[in-house]
Amino acid sequence: MIRSLALIFAVTFSAGASATSDDFFPHEGVDIAPDRELVVMLHGFGRNSMSMWLLAQRLEHDGFEVRRIGYRSLRTTTEKMLNTVSGKIQHCCGNSKRTIHFVGHSLGGLLIRAYLGIYHNHDVGRVVLIGPPNEGTPFVDKFHNSWWMRLAGPAAQDLGTAEDSFPNSIEAEPYYPLGVIAGDTDSEDMLNLESDADDGLIPVASTVVAGMTDFIVLKANHSLMRYDREVADQTASFLIDGRFTHDEY
Repeated sequence: MIRSLALIFAVTFSAGASATSDDFFPHEGVDIAPDRELVVMLHGFGRNSMSMWLLAQRLEHDGFEVRRIGYRSLRTTTEKMLNTVSGKIQHCCGNSKRTIHFVGHSLGGLLIRAYLGIYHNHDVGRVVLIGPPNEGTPFVDKFHNSWWMRLAGPAAQDLGTAEDSFPNSIEAEPYYPLGVIAGDTDSEDMLNLESDADDGLIPVASTVVAGMTDFIVLKANHSLMRYDREVADQTASFLIDGRFTHDEY
């Protein structure tokens, strides 16, 4: 099992290393829908902006204008990633007069929290984090020194549960409405994460963050959450109403 996992990890993320980090801003520089609220969307580790296309499309159908931010996450540091993401968000939306919401999957959610802890120049609406390792993940602790984790780079190794890890270094509590969506695969703990519930990579308990407005657990796999219809519906619900629809699922 572990050998197979290592192979999948290496192939997937090595392919991701050459993937573009380009952003997707439809009609960049043109305010095509000034009546629409903006959503800034960040992908997770080893992915690019295109990996969020379906979630973005679904939110656009709900009336939002979505701008996907791309960044390189392999063989780099979390500090460099945050600097890159911060510059790109400032470039795309720093002077916008519209309400700006934020949606992030996994590592993207951590970068959003870190960014908003530094920059306060937006009319921040609501923020949704999907499968975020807010307290780190024991997956990284367990395989921290493996060859394939070293191949992924220092940013991957910085996502563990240690006190000085990137997730646990984000000190700022949210001053904005924050909703967290956790996944639970409801399957055998094959990676020995020693958690009561997890999405296959992140324990549900590790997604929690102090000061969050609402929290919901859905039956979803970590990597596939960005394609999940229930995840999209709940994301839209929080962005629109400031709460999840707990009685519907």
